[in-house]
Amino acid sequence: MDVVFRGATVVDGTGARRFRADVAVTGERIGEIAAPGSLDGRRVLDADGLVLAPGFIDMHSHSDLRVLAEPEHLAKVSQGVTLEVLGQDGLSYAPVDDATLTAVRAQLTGWNDDPPGFDWNWRSVGEYLDRLDAGIAVNAAYLVPQGTLRMLCVGHEDRDAAPAELDRMRRVLAEALAEGAVGMSSGLTYTPGMYASDSELVELCRVVAGHGGFYAPHHRSYGAGALTAYAEMIEVSRASGCPLHLAHATMNFEVNRGRADELLALVDRALAAGADITLDSYPYLPGATSLHALLPSWAAEGGVGATLARLRDPEERVRIRHALEVVGSDGCHGVPVDWSTIEINGVRDAERNGHLVGRSIAEAARASGREPVEVFFDVLVSERLGTSCLMHVGHEENVRAIMRHPAHTGGSDGLLVGARPHPRAWGTFPRYLGHYVRELGVLGLEECVRHLTSRAADRLRLPDRGRIREGAVADLVLFDADTIADTATFDEPRRTATGVHHVLVNGVPVLDSGRRTDALPGRAVRRAS
Repeated sequence: MDVVFRGATVVDGTGARRFRADVAVTGERIGEIAAPGSLDGRRVLDADGLVLAPGFIDMHSHSDLRVLAEPEHLAKVSQGVTLEVLGQDGLSYAPVDDATLTAVRAQLTGWNDDPPGFDWNWRSVGEYLDRLDAGIAVNAAYLVPQGTLRMLCVGHEDRDAAPAELDRMRRVLAEALAEGAVGMSSGLTYTPGMYASDSELVELCRVVAGHGGFYAPHHRSYGAGALTAYAEMIEVSRASGCPLHLAHATMNFEVNRGRADELLALVDRALAAGADITLDSYPYLPGATSLHALLPSWAAEGGVGATLARLRDPEERVRIRHALEVVGSDGCHGVPVDWSTIEINGVRDAERNGHLVGRSIAEAARASGREPVEVFFDVLVSERLGTSCLMHVGHEENVRAIMRHPAHTGGSDGLLVGARPHPRAWGTFPRYLGHYVRELGVLGLEECVRHLTSRAADRLRLPDRGRIREGAVADLVLFDADTIADTATFDEPRRTATGVHHVLVNGVPVLDSGRRTDALPGRAVRRAS
């Protein structure tokens, strides 16, 4: 036996009551579970008074580049995360050709940066997964991003896909799923994915269902049309026969204050009718995205160059302003923008625009004597759209209601770049266990661990992960239930959690007595045949 956790309080991920045991790891598997004090091994860790749980599964992660560019990956390792699901919100870096890769790199700079000298040595999903297999800190699964797929096969135009283009999308999607992707994501408030009709989504989801995958949409509105948008995705799932996972399931903006129960009733009705639905959420109120995502879809048609041309045109600025401030753009979820809620948290050109970080658009406008929308336009042009922002639009009562639902899993939705990234990238899982379990009692410990482990593993169809049982993969986290807590804040977002002692990925320690090892035992987790 390589490692023995002696006398641990085992919370096994199934929701069953905790129990004390010795847990032995041999190679990459859990070899034996026995009475406390009965096992021995090459290394014995005193786990008395500590909780041993399956490693946490981040069902909504934006680590697509960071997991490669910064192999230490302390943000996730320090939380006890052992598996992330990448390729989210319909935009990522495979499948691509050279032109599509150039375009998507420019579009995603605000999310993921564009690291100088980075080796983009893949084009297909299979090649990207092979790159992950070369050595990463935690395991990673991948969703085919529908927006990138549309960019590759249709382009940046706001129109229906031609029959030949739809056929190509189906074919490329099937190839990506055969290469190991676990499903498909969409970003239906982001271009060009948002240009797809529901019928197009149904056709693609039929391919996903045929390969045993699931559909994870960022749907068309989290604001004024949120309930309609959720219902739309449930109908896409029903019509296609594809399992559905609702990404960062929230009810945001003032129009949705206190309305989480309406969303959950909608989900419950679909479940009662036989639907296969799960969802994820993050335990914070603000959201985070690229600043240019607020633009109306027509202003972003044609890609980065066309968008910048419109932002420089005075007449186009008038049209965009009307869409943002009067109508409520589709990019801003159909709600007229409140500039006091939009905070810049990351810029590409720190020397020129670093003074804006930590300020809302309204604050920056007052300081410069300009209209807020002019600050918005000018920083997007100056940054070539490479600006990220926080959106202070969430409601605590909605967050708590959604995390209690039996279909719920945990997802950080964390961006890891910028001067002040959202602290959820460093604190989501300890915040669930510390703030919402220990301090508030919103969930019990066993049930919360179930949400963060086995329920997510079941959605991913990974029967040998997400549970502590003999023969399961040894993705494990040992933590102190009395002290585990997120310490990352909006002012200091890269502070590591407290109370996490040891983390094993595929049986290999990546966090040892609270310190990062140099091990990179993670690999791509491919869709089961």
